[in-house]
Amino acid sequence: MKRLLDLLGSSVALLIFSPVLIVIAVLIKRGSEGPVFFVQKRLGKDGEVFEMFKFRTMVDKAESMGTGLFSYEDDPRITRVGAVLRRYSLDELPQLLNVFLGSMSLVGPRPPVTYELGDYKDFTPEMKIRFQVKQGITGLAQVSGRNELEWSDKIVYDNQYVATYKKWGVLYDLVILARTVWVVVAARGIVEADKPDHEHPESKDNS
Repeated sequence: MKRLLDLLGSSVALLIFSPVLIVIAVLIKRGSEGPVFFVQKRLGKDGEVFEMFKFRTMVDKAESMGTGLFSYEDDPRITRVGAVLRRYSLDELPQLLNVFLGSMSLVGPRPPVTYELGDYKDFTPEMKIRFQVKQGITGLAQVSGRNELEWSDKIVYDNQYVATYKKWGVLYDLVILARTVWVVVAARGIVEADKPDHEHPESKDNS
């Protein structure tokens, strides 16, 4: 049922948003040098690595500049077009392709960057619970604080999602999708609260 929801939801969304996707792509290319998409390796279900798609919202090769993975309010690496995309979470739209292809789900814990939390084999049993399900575009942590949360808090919410999903299935996914609409409209938790410490990476699903 979850895969059926993902296929149906991503197909319909890609069809509906196709004009928007084209316009955004053009604006990105006209606004700054670099590719339209930002492709980054992420940890998926059971710790498997996959490539996640986003619209590029920063200058090209931003990860090698300034605070690296981190992004914060008024980060000079964010382009003018990128700032608008981030505010309304439009930079996440290409992940519908990930969902359609099967590497992600509409709902699930957000996939961390491969080197963000260390080696998967060294994760504690508690940290690995969130990887028992396919990683998602949105999830319980995203509708409960998003980037205002520390990783320890995100893990608690993500593990709670896994436990509740096992009881309620896709009905719980539908509830989270409905809550996501409000979070996006309200533009809550889109940036880190403070400029981050270089030695403890925790990105805003960067760039």
